[in-house]
Amino acid sequence: MEPTGTLLRALEFAAARHRDQRRKDALASPYINHPIAVAAALWHEGEVRDPVALTAAILHDTIEDTATTAAELAARFGAEVAAVVVEVTDDKTLPKLQRKALQIEHAPHLSRPAKLVKLADKLCNLRDIIEAPPANWALERRAAYVTWTRDVVAGLRGTCPPLEAAFDAAQARWVTSAADG
Repeated sequence: MEPTGTLLRALEFAAARHRDQRRKDALASPYINHPIAVAAALWHEGEVRDPVALTAAILHDTIEDTATTAAELAARFGAEVAAVVVEVTDDKTLPKLQRKALQIEHAPHLSRPAKLVKLADKLCNLRDIIEAPPANWALERRAAYVTWTRDVVAGLRGTCPPLEAAFDAAQARWVTSAADG
């Protein structure tokens, strides 16, 4: 299947699945902005051209946050894309702290495409915490989230130096912005 057409189909699919969802930022931005940002970070900053990673980036939250199944993704976008999405999907039946601990534990063992998606996802989430944090998140909660993202990314190091450098730059911005209050 032609990669550009697949990406466009993934965008349409993700937009439909996330249509009623909003981000936690103060403006309640449309959720679809997040998977688009993750794919854009892979392309522009990571110089990633792998169509599986890019397609999975667009779809990375569909199983976790919508009624989408792995079988449905496999039928529409192929088993490889579906497998990557499954790798980066949290099991929402587990308590939040356990899910977060499992992300740290599993990060080093992900496939390369899943590591790329996870790294770009954490980069975009970190930027969101800095630029447009949830209105009800105190500085301490944001700081704990930043520490957790750093711990997840530690297990992804060596995957994509340009994305890792972008994450490090965002983390340095966090340190400066948190010091400023």
